[in-house]
Amino acid sequence: MKKKISALFAGLALLLAFQAGVVMASSEMQESIDKVIGTKYKYGGNTTSGFDCSGFIIYIFNQASVDLPRRSADQATVGTKVAKADLKPGDLVFFDTSGKNNGNVSHAGIYVGDGSFAHASSSRGVVIDKLDSSYYKTRYVTARRVLDEESYQAFAVEAVEEKEVQVAAAKK
Repeated sequence: MKKKISALFAGLALLLAFQAGVVMASSEMQESIDKVIGTKYKYGGNTTSGFDCSGFIIYIFNQASVDLPRRSADQATVGTKVAKADLKPGDLVFFDTSGKNNGNVSHAGIYVGDGSFAHASSSRGVVIDKLDSSYYKTRYVTARRVLDEESYQAFAVEAVEEKEVQVAAAKK
């Protein structure tokens, strides 16, 4: 009976360790974003001394060797249009924050998954917000996919494989 309980606890511990590993796994994109969370807003900024929304996107995507236009309205014309329901990490999301509600793009961010996006807020600096927040939900305009599949796999996908190898080694 003790062996069965020990085996059960060992299996449970392994399962929990694996799930913790997956949760802790991170993509290169997410790590790059995490490093600049809290960076102040600076109109025209595209460095860690300050970002505006399109400058933040350029900074992050330069790390994946993806060239993008400087203005968010121009960024909204590159890549492939993506339905909101089909967003995946690394997609660019665009908003009309002008107050005119005419569908013109005036703000942008990077979708990070789980209904959230990273962006340079003029009042809070680089932050992560929910797409369905009361402010952004009504201002959403469109989304674009600028990463090809190879770039997506290399830059925006969580590095889970390493954790799976570690868990397999722990089983031995």
